[in-house]
Amino acid sequence: MVFEKVAGMIAKQLRLDVSEVTADKRLVEDLKADSANVMVLIMDLEDAFDMMVDDTAINTLRTVGDVVKYIEDHQ
Repeated sequence: MVFEKVAGMIAKQLRLDVSEVTADKRLVEDLKADSANVMVLIMDLEDAFDMMVDDTAINTLRTVGDVVKYIEDHQ
């Protein structure tokens, strides 16, 4: 469930088809997110999952799977 919600949010933010968003895709290199996209996405994820993403963790969230795992580990 977390993956589907995250994938939908990423697809909407980056104007992609949700089928393009897979766990192994890198946010910047593969999905073409820029730093502004990533920051907005983090804020949206914090709201959607009622959590705070640690500033030091943001640089470790490179793939869609990293984002999903972080959310699952911190809910």
